[in-house]
Amino acid sequence: MQRSVYFDYNATTPLDAAVREAMLPFLGDVWGNPSSVHHVGRKARALLDDARDRAAKFLGAKPSEIIFTSGGTESNNLAVLGTARMLKPKGKHIITSAVEHHAVLHCFDYLEKREGFEVMRLPVDAQGHVSPEDLKRALRNDTVLVSVMAANNEIGTLQPVAELGTICRERGVIFHTDAVQWFGKEPLESVLQFNADLVSVCAHKFHGPKGAGLLWIKSPLHPEPILLGGSHENERRAGTENLSGIAGLVCALEKFVKPPVFDSSKLKPLALKLRAAIEKIEGCKLASPQEGYLTNTVAFTVDGADSIALLSGLDVEGICASSGSACSAGSIEPSHVIVAIGRKASANSLVRFSLGRENTIEDVNLVCGALPEIVKRVRSKR
Repeated sequence: MQRSVYFDYNATTPLDAAVREAMLPFLGDVWGNPSSVHHVGRKARALLDDARDRAAKFLGAKPSEIIFTSGGTESNNLAVLGTARMLKPKGKHIITSAVEHHAVLHCFDYLEKREGFEVMRLPVDAQGHVSPEDLKRALRNDTVLVSVMAANNEIGTLQPVAELGTICRERGVIFHTDAVQWFGKEPLESVLQFNADLVSVCAHKFHGPKGAGLLWIKSPLHPEPILLGGSHENERRAGTENLSGIAGLVCALEKFVKPPVFDSSKLKPLALKLRAAIEKIEGCKLASPQEGYLTNTVAFTVDGADSIALLSGLDVEGICASSGSACSAGSIEPSHVIVAIGRKASANSLVRFSLGRENTIEDVNLVCGALPEIVKRVRSKR
């Protein structure tokens, strides 16, 4: 039987067995609607309140600042759309970076095209880093929102979000960070370390369930809801709460974020070996930074090849990888991140390996052995 190597942990992680166990009561005995006033509903409400208290304690926040969502995309949408619309009377200038996840970029595009906002997209250097000085120069008196991710999902760049947040705070500008790829991979003391007003989190990136996330909203900020209906989640997010998903999210937070489940002491030597092997292959060029990056992420481009052919070749050998954002699977659009770091010519050939807790040196050896022939075969067909 062919060995399967999963190198796509930035896309999703397997649901942990203990997290699954924490979810099971909410798929059986606890089935009430937390908004119902009878005893079945009150039981569900009490457990929802307990989950919110636990999440808040873990993050160093207030329970009223925790808004449970369906995942990273919704958290980002609520943060960007809800905050911009709330602050529109104060100004229509908003700022993001050129390398954000599409769940942020598409919100800025929508606000620009449909709602009259003026968008500044900050450039990045060849390593994918946003310059704090560029942010300072971009801020205006009518700037109301800045959104810059904590860690890039495609090439792994870590942004100086705490410094960017400080700059925004000094100017009285709301700052949001998409921390979906940070949680479980980088150290976390509290949600306050980002110096942000809004922070997005997604459970399935650290062995929690899909369809569950949260948005931390610093009090007293109150973005306009993007889902309309009932007064759930302190009137910020309409819809009956997904109790099983919330239970899994909170369990995963408590188990896998402090310390990070992506153990850098284990993953760094594996990733370094991958990097060294990739650099030796003709036509391959690393896209991940040399410093200031997620330890588990190794992204590269291949001259004279395209991502779909490369990923297909890897899959035939049992190797699961990605061309960047899993949300863009099957897309023939070039990677906007690779374009932003100044390598437009190779933007169609991005491959991302992202390692996780189940990976071993045997996995890395298998990939290092198979990759040169895969690249050679794909390039020869061009």
